[in-house]
Amino acid sequence: MGEKQRNVSAGKQVAAINTDYVRSIERQENRKKAKKVRLFRRLAVFGIMSLALVGFLISTLVSSNQTLEQKQLQKEKVSEELAKVQEEQEMLKLQISKLNDDEYIGKLLRKEYFLSEEGEIIFTLPDAKEK
Repeated sequence: MGEKQRNVSAGKQVAAINTDYVRSIERQENRKKAKKVRLFRRLAVFGIMSLALVGFLISTLVSSNQTLEQKQLQKEKVSEELAKVQEEQEMLKLQISKLNDDEYIGKLLRKEYFLSEEGEIIFTLPDAKEK
């Protein structure tokens, strides 16, 4: 047998056996503990990296949703402007077609510039709103 060591714990004396077998068992236990510690560390690092990745993805998703919302509002505004411009374009086309009509031009000249045909007298009446 090898050397005997004496340990004092809780008021009792326990002799430790220091043989090759006991030392090999202790080394195996120490390796198992070290392996568990390394496994725990790897899992902790993996968990932290996973949380960071999930956080990044969530922030990207929220940012994308906000951008999409802004673009949809912008699209609605532009659609409204387009409808107004198209309506104005239709009115202008109608006015162009009227300007090609001689009777309409005559009425417009009489109304705006107080021009008259021969033998015609122009009277201007006050609007009802002015009373």
